[in-house]
Amino acid sequence: MRRRSYLRALSAGTAATFLSGCRSLVGGAESDGGDRTLPPVLDDRPPGVYRPTHASGVRLVGTADAGAFRFALLYSYPDRFWELVGRQTYRRSVETADSVHLMALVWDPDTGVVLPEVGLTAEIRRDGELVAREAVYAMLSQRLGFHYGDNFALPGDGEYTVDISVGGLQIRRTGAFAGRFGDPATVSIPFSYSSDERDAIPFRRPDDAGTSGALSPADIEGVPAVRPPDAVPGRHLGQRATGDARLDAYVLTDGAATRRGATGDEAYLALVSRTPHSGLLLPAMGLEALIERDGTTRFEGTLSRTMDPELGYHYGTPIPYLGSRDTVTVRVLTPPQVARHEGYETAFVEMPPVSWTG
Repeated sequence: MRRRSYLRALSAGTAATFLSGCRSLVGGAESDGGDRTLPPVLDDRPPGVYRPTHASGVRLVGTADAGAFRFALLYSYPDRFWELVGRQTYRRSVETADSVHLMALVWDPDTGVVLPEVGLTAEIRRDGELVAREAVYAMLSQRLGFHYGDNFALPGDGEYTVDISVGGLQIRRTGAFAGRFGDPATVSIPFSYSSDERDAIPFRRPDDAGTSGALSPADIEGVPAVRPPDAVPGRHLGQRATGDARLDAYVLTDGAATRRGATGDEAYLALVSRTPHSGLLLPAMGLEALIERDGTTRFEGTLSRTMDPELGYHYGTPIPYLGSRDTVTVRVLTPPQVARHEGYETAFVEMPPVSWTG
């Protein structure tokens, strides 16, 4: 089941696509001589993050502002990826007609904090005629981290326009983000597509495919890295690994806690989830916390997916003040519900509970 609804109000000479005005190549690996054929999927993929069979550059089309959001539009070669539903993965292969992998990011222009879970759709036009409209996958790649993306078939070189729309952020927002990002917004970005320009994007096959590790993220001028903040307020309880993900737990107290919904006699527990190797953000998880002291349950409840200007995207909840005899256990009810490019599709699925002491 491909989550695409092409609106082919087209004759045989028209198909789908998007965008305009490409800029220079950013963040690319060296070319391997012109062969862009995808290598086969590895037969013995490891059960965690691994170096994929191929690596390509990313080309930035442009950025634009609308409402409270800043948008970036990018593309590369069409690529396979795996959709995750619950804990089941479904491979989405490149189709013969696919020409590009279209990607979009959305962030707060004031802080540079990237905003997952905004519900992104793309409406593609050529010469004013509607070509395609679809909800775009939320996904994760080693080169770009979290983004929205999918493969598109292009009818050939020419001028296109893509309208990128977000429905607004529906998850909890705290601090200066409270009350922001809830309204929908749309931007239109033109794209002069050239297959020759696409084919100039570097592409290579790493010699160490299948080994533990990850490709270096692309450094794209004008586009923020999709990582948790370097400095997070609160007391750091430590980092734990589960399913190859890294979970950092922080406890905030006093004003820092009350600004995030805690009452005067409560603290605030914040969990930040990231990939190994590159430390990229892992969103769209379902987490539950259990706090026990001497065998007695002091707290049990879910952690809310939350956007905060200082904590970034995190999982948080008010909790009782922690003492030295308290144990905090976090259970992963749902792994990150995002599609994954190669190298991430076997990781972040089976995620056992992890614990900290207060």
